[in-house]
Amino acid sequence: MLPFESIQEASMSLGRNLTLAETLWFKYTADKSDFYLYCHNTIFLIIFYTLVPLPMVIVELIRSKKFEIYKIQPNIRFSLSEMMECYRKVLITFVFAVGPLQFFSYPIIEWVGIRTSLPLPYFSEVFWQLLVYFLVEDYANYWLHRMLHHYKWGYDKIHRVHHEYVAPIGFAAPYAHWAEIIILGLASFLGPLMVPCHMFTFWLWFVLRQIEAIETHSGYEFPWSPSKYIPFYGGAIYHDYHHFVGESCHSNFASVFTYCDYIYGTDKGYRYQKEVFEKRREKLRNANESMEDKLIGSTPPFKSE
Repeated sequence: MLPFESIQEASMSLGRNLTLAETLWFKYTADKSDFYLYCHNTIFLIIFYTLVPLPMVIVELIRSKKFEIYKIQPNIRFSLSEMMECYRKVLITFVFAVGPLQFFSYPIIEWVGIRTSLPLPYFSEVFWQLLVYFLVEDYANYWLHRMLHHYKWGYDKIHRVHHEYVAPIGFAAPYAHWAEIIILGLASFLGPLMVPCHMFTFWLWFVLRQIEAIETHSGYEFPWSPSKYIPFYGGAIYHDYHHFVGESCHSNFASVFTYCDYIYGTDKGYRYQKEVFEKRREKLRNANESMEDKLIGSTPPFKSE
């Protein structure tokens, strides 16, 4: 809840007129509690989780040859009912795992100083905070994820659920055991705990992280994706390899970037197989239509480690 009773009072306190964004923020949040605003995070996660994968759902269903060359594992296909079943299970996890996690984490968020008051942060502040959050989350997620593979009990009882999708799809990004949602969710909270931000930045961080996870689980590697221009970004093919190998995988544990796997030597198998895959995909691009039909249903893009 904002400490001002009117826009005029807020302007006087800041010593300037409110920007359009700040005016809209004031009008929406003035009569709402900080806890209520914090709970918006779960709502946004559900909305973006529902909408962002839809283009990939359409591409998966139409099976156009124009997109087939960008599918990482073209020999594996999903029906609409299979994708909707994944969506249903994830929503249940959101309600019974993410919801309680948000509820019980609020006192910590309040304690570290995630604010809802004016002024809104400048673009530069938001940018640098988000960069810190991505780097911190990536590093923490790398070790937590690697731990779930290293300990057999952790994989068999928890992480195996996420690896049910040997060829991932967008809706499978948060498809996991409820315990994994909480364990890996801690990595996402570390950044804001270390560098407190405005509630708007907090919302934006979790939305962007969700979109990134959906892209890396999309099952498609499009050359025109804007993420191609992000330094050290892993992308869909990077994480797809991890799913393809599964339990025995010793590569590509990082969630966003590639630097952790490179530093700790857990990307060697992937680097070799990526060359094999790129050569295979080039064959698909250059093949005539009949040969393309034959190759699409043949060998998988990777070999087991």
